[in-house]
Amino acid sequence: MTEPTMNALVSPEGSLEILSNHEVNRLKDKSEGGLYRLFRQCALAVLNTGVETDDCKELMEAHADFDVRLVPQPRGLKLELINAPGHAFVDGEMLRAIREHLFSVLRDIVYSHSIPNTVAGFRRDNPEDITNLVFHILRNARVLEAGRQPDLVVCWGGHSISHDEYQYSKDVGHQLGLRGLSICTGCGPGAMKGPMKGATIGHAKQRVKNGRYIGITEPGIIGAEAPNPIVNELVIMPDIEKRLEAFVRCGHGVIVFPGGVGTAEEILYLLGILLHPDNADLPFPVVFTGRKENAEYFEMIDKFIRNALGDEAANKYEIIIDDPARVAQTMKQGMKDVETFRRAMQDAYYFNWMLKIDPVFQLPFEPNHDNMRALELHRDQPVHLLAANLRKAFSGIVAGNVKESGIRQIQEKGPFEIAGDPTLIRPLEAMLEQFVEQNRMKLPGTSAYRPCYRIVSGAA
Repeated sequence: MTEPTMNALVSPEGSLEILSNHEVNRLKDKSEGGLYRLFRQCALAVLNTGVETDDCKELMEAHADFDVRLVPQPRGLKLELINAPGHAFVDGEMLRAIREHLFSVLRDIVYSHSIPNTVAGFRRDNPEDITNLVFHILRNARVLEAGRQPDLVVCWGGHSISHDEYQYSKDVGHQLGLRGLSICTGCGPGAMKGPMKGATIGHAKQRVKNGRYIGITEPGIIGAEAPNPIVNELVIMPDIEKRLEAFVRCGHGVIVFPGGVGTAEEILYLLGILLHPDNADLPFPVVFTGRKENAEYFEMIDKFIRNALGDEAANKYEIIIDDPARVAQTMKQGMKDVETFRRAMQDAYYFNWMLKIDPVFQLPFEPNHDNMRALELHRDQPVHLLAANLRKAFSGIVAGNVKESGIRQIQEKGPFEIAGDPTLIRPLEAMLEQFVEQNRMKLPGTSAYRPCYRIVSGAA
């Protein structure tokens, strides 16, 4: 059955109403250097909020006749949507949350692509410039609130999780909400939606009227993980590395629920940063949590981390099983520790300037067959660099699983090859096999999972 579509002229909702002629022309530009294709892809993803798919390429092909056009008006700007998905509307009117997200996409794409061209001396490979770009995008999106006490808990976990795992993430979110804490996730379904949904009830019970449900994504992933409707502040960062930096710069602690390769990528990114000597005394609460049935999952993750990065890495997090209240209490205490430290060091509550991030975690990694085969997965390097390279391996698998460009590469050239030290590669392969067996690679019922990677014996 063909899904109904609609044509509509949409007014801005809360984010961006005015564009320069130059910005309008770039958004209309369908050439390689233009922004039209990027904007169309992100807009279509937002309009598919609530649809269960994690294949960006499939989404684009299913809506090949969708178009979005900018219509200048005397009082600002409107968007004309052609053949937009009908489920984004109620009685002919676009859902307000989707309209907000649509103009957040417009705001962030325009802004993140204009800064490098307008700031004198900006260099894309300079660590300080990269952090400043992350700061400016977050500030432009009004995510950074001066004067607000630390209360933002970043929740990571899989988009493909069981109903019981989803319910547990809601229970944790509920306990966080009861303690006045706000939620930041990757904005999609599953463990990204559950904590937000639970927190809305906790906030309602405590009459918290300024609860925040921040979703941070990037263009390559948004088509596979459309923003869930609870997100009330959506931010689109330029790439996965800046998305990850945004999480740890504006968040005050992290909770990790069960997930697949994307969650493993996030864990390795975070641990690689926290293992840097400059961050040794920096308070940053990290909790891994799930139901009692997930105990073996976290034992697997913990064993992999200890084997690859050592016991010092494992000391950076606490594993709490089947106890949502204790998870929330741990985070609440962690917020107090962060506040005390930031006040003593005169560092901002709203942006973690003191956190040292090695450039290897900031520079974009392009997942392709050559780069994946060349990853340095061996022990003859500092532990935080090994974490960075393992993070890239998982990032490549994420791309091959759900990102349009990655899926096309796999279709054209076959699976990515991953090689390295057998003492690292064998546990990596075993963990990936568990992710497949537990249906953590793709949404159940969408299509049978075909691995986008192949483990190769021997060093790279």
